[in-house]
Amino acid sequence: MHKNICWIETIHVAKAAGRLREVYERVKTPHGTVDNVYQAQSLRPRTMAAHDALYRSVLHCSDNTLPAWFLETVAVYTSLINRCDYAVAHHFENVRRLLEDRDRSRAVYEALSAGRPEAAFSGKELELLRYTEKLTSTPDCMVEADIQGLKQAGAEDGEILEVNQVCACFNYANRLINGLGVSLGDDVIGFSLSSGSGDDSS
Repeated sequence: MHKNICWIETIHVAKAAGRLREVYERVKTPHGTVDNVYQAQSLRPRTMAAHDALYRSVLHCSDNTLPAWFLETVAVYTSLINRCDYAVAHHFENVRRLLEDRDRSRAVYEALSAGRPEAAFSGKELELLRYTEKLTSTPDCMVEADIQGLKQAGAEDGEILEVNQVCACFNYANRLINGLGVSLGDDVIGFSLSSGSGDDSS
């Protein structure tokens, strides 16, 4: 078991062979490291590969129409609600880099941390974040009127689907991370494909 990675056995990148080695190569950061969220899945490389494919398709797909920084914000808000510090650390750094505005980034973080997205957002963006909060906190309470409200605020069906998928993906990832005690350790924080700086795997 690797110190400061997670609560279950993991296989170090240097000792990986076969399918695991192939998947590790696929998920490496530009620095040549494998983030702990992936190493935590090393006993089952097929789930690591599937997680990576889902993550890339929902957050780093060129077909997305919502801005990359906003989809990262959805990931951060989901992770804040779930108290997943690992994912928040990675993805708020992506928000910060993509916005390139320190004051705006600080306002976004403070608003979301307080559970008050209305302090930093309005219109369609605000309603999409409220949808994210409800879907994460009380998924059994979702009703068709929630979607109709998003449409009335100006969100298109494809945009609603993008937010739905990012939120769902990060609810999965947050539970993976918190459930296995995945820690940041030596992870290099914040590599967003959308920012042109590589991959972040949270």
